[in-house]
Amino acid sequence: MSLSVCIPVLLSFLVSVLLGPVIIPFLKRLKAGQTVRDEGPKSHLKKNGTPTMGGILILSAMIVTSLFYMKEYPEIKPILLLTLGFGLIGFLDDYIKVILKRSMGLSPLQKMAGQLVVTGLFAYYLLKVTDISLAAKVPFMPGVELDLGWLNIPLLFFIIIGTVNGANFTDGLDGLAASVTVLAASFLSAAAIGTGTRIEPITCAVAGALMGFLLFNVYPASVFMGDTGSLALGGFVAGAAYMMQLQLFIPIIGFIYVIEVVSVILQVVYFKATGGKRLFRMAPLHHHFELGGWSETRIVAVFSIITAILCLVALIAM
Repeated sequence: MSLSVCIPVLLSFLVSVLLGPVIIPFLKRLKAGQTVRDEGPKSHLKKNGTPTMGGILILSAMIVTSLFYMKEYPEIKPILLLTLGFGLIGFLDDYIKVILKRSMGLSPLQKMAGQLVVTGLFAYYLLKVTDISLAAKVPFMPGVELDLGWLNIPLLFFIIIGTVNGANFTDGLDGLAASVTVLAASFLSAAAIGTGTRIEPITCAVAGALMGFLLFNVYPASVFMGDTGSLALGGFVAGAAYMMQLQLFIPIIGFIYVIEVVSVILQVVYFKATGGKRLFRMAPLHHHFELGGWSETRIVAVFSIITAILCLVALIAM
């Protein structure tokens, strides 16, 4: 059991660290630099030109590691499908924006269509290939499952797409999305071992890949993960949770995802309802604190501490 935990973490970390000095200069040569919006925090303008699409590092490390375990641990396949599927959508969006220099990237309709297709493939795999139930284990109620019958399907789409977009909104400060998600991946690894669902090679691989990526992504970041990374990470968290019937635990371990996406929704609704007034200084929520005088490193630290505490709560809730 220890080998299925330690080796994926170390291998994925090593691949991520070794690929960093290769991929980051390559992205610079491609001129795959981030363009910071003028309406964003002024402190972010200095980040213009920092390479994005660094999610390639995370995905590469995860794929290389998973290949060693796929035959012995076929349970990781649907998680890999969901993670790479959303990663591909993010890669296309990044490529169009930063390489082809089309600021819009994929249209909202194209993004949603892609997300629905990838989620649909995952749902089909669970229902037709595996014997995983879509019923959800209820936090703090061991042995109790919530089974909504046919409503489990639309709920799956809502949870997965919501998690993916929550992760995407969280990726706005150096190291924030990676720091929050490495903690979620650690919880999912502990849960995988405890439940015997045999997905720990990929959950540990993602944890290792993120630790390696953070060496290049902490403030001041030398590379951003872009949508390539953030969408993939959201897919990973949702996919791993569903494989263990822990989808109702996502709002706990992914609380930061939730408040980030909710802050954007509330900002838009309030803005329209009040004729132009703002509920937050800026959305997503991390920008609200940033404009309130918090440093990027402080926000990342506080959000990470909150996630760490809630991951412990989630372990208790199991």
